[in-house]
Amino acid sequence: MYSLDKFVAEHVTKRPGSMFDQDIMKNENSLKMKIKAKSILVIGGAGSIGSSFIRAVLPYKPESLVVVDVNENALTELTRDLRSTKGLFIPESYITYPMDYASRAFSRMFIDRGGFDIVANFSAHKHVRSEKDIYSIEALLMNNVLHAKKLLDLLEQYPPEEYFCVSTDKAANPVNIMGASKRIMEDLIFSYSDKFPVKTARFANVAFSNGSLPAGFLERMQKQQPLSAPKDVRRYFVSLEESGQICMLACMLGKSREIFFPKLEEKQMMSFDRIAIELLKGQGYTVLECGSEEEAVDEAEKLKVGSRQYPVYFSASDTSGEKSFEEFYTEEEELDQDRFSALGVITGKRIPDRKGLEIVLKKLTAAFDQNDVKKEDIVKIIKSYLPNFEHIETGKSLDNKM
Repeated sequence: MYSLDKFVAEHVTKRPGSMFDQDIMKNENSLKMKIKAKSILVIGGAGSIGSSFIRAVLPYKPESLVVVDVNENALTELTRDLRSTKGLFIPESYITYPMDYASRAFSRMFIDRGGFDIVANFSAHKHVRSEKDIYSIEALLMNNVLHAKKLLDLLEQYPPEEYFCVSTDKAANPVNIMGASKRIMEDLIFSYSDKFPVKTARFANVAFSNGSLPAGFLERMQKQQPLSAPKDVRRYFVSLEESGQICMLACMLGKSREIFFPKLEEKQMMSFDRIAIELLKGQGYTVLECGSEEEAVDEAEKLKVGSRQYPVYFSASDTSGEKSFEEFYTEEEELDQDRFSALGVITGKRIPDRKGLEIVLKKLTAAFDQNDVKKEDIVKIIKSYLPNFEHIETGKSLDNKM
């Protein structure tokens, strides 16, 4: 049987096991003390990273686990998967809720339970393509920033022992609205650090996570459709297992206002076209490079009659907000590279001015209340808070590509 985990280990991360095994083993007792018999709330827990976080913490036997996600089908699959995994501990008090974390139903559930010991928030718009127009930008900023504040206000009433919210490598020197929203989110959660401990993590692409380009390769192959990828974009990758472990280590072992990132070297970067080629070779295909999307679609018809030549279209990246390289920290940020074997930590972050944050959030809310608000208006508001924000605008969206 074909093993995707084996493919990722051999051709994407090029690591036989998790890069965090040593850090987890070294801190086993601390993790047990932090997690055992605790109540845990995971928001966005049915997604790739959230569900990996759940699998990472369950062996430490929390007392209860509540999982919230808007994707009802994904919650169902999460439960089936957890309960079908041999030897995996699942607390007696385990429940999933298909609801929006900004909804009244969520607030009532949270208050009735009296809060939680550990809260991890993975609800996020994570794709650069989510800034295609003003409507998608509003949804992105609502989820990543404005609704996040509503959650933080709730947590202020019922302070958790640990709060974690996932960030992104694109928050370091952001060039797109998604990355900028996560950079603002970092300041937002840090502004509550005088009330409860807050931590976050910036990390790389999660190989074959839901909605990712590599996961799309599998979907295309299942439907005998051509593969398409940029030929000039190289990225760092972590496995699904590693993504949950990063978040667990940051959440449980990090100090308040710290940002974690994986220690990865440039030689470990992979390009999307290379992943596509290796994936096809592993399935017994030879690669047929096409000169256009139309040619690739036409050639894909031959797959239906048994052709072993698989059409691909590799093009240059030319869409808005696309960063040509990845970075986890800026030159101005303080680093601790010695505390963990495979994790770096950004330290020394001050408590941001909450009033300044509230001003920019009010500006965003007021802008979205205007019928004639435009993308450039939102970029201007963000830039007023993040002066170094340099948005890359090409007028093209990933929705314009195959």
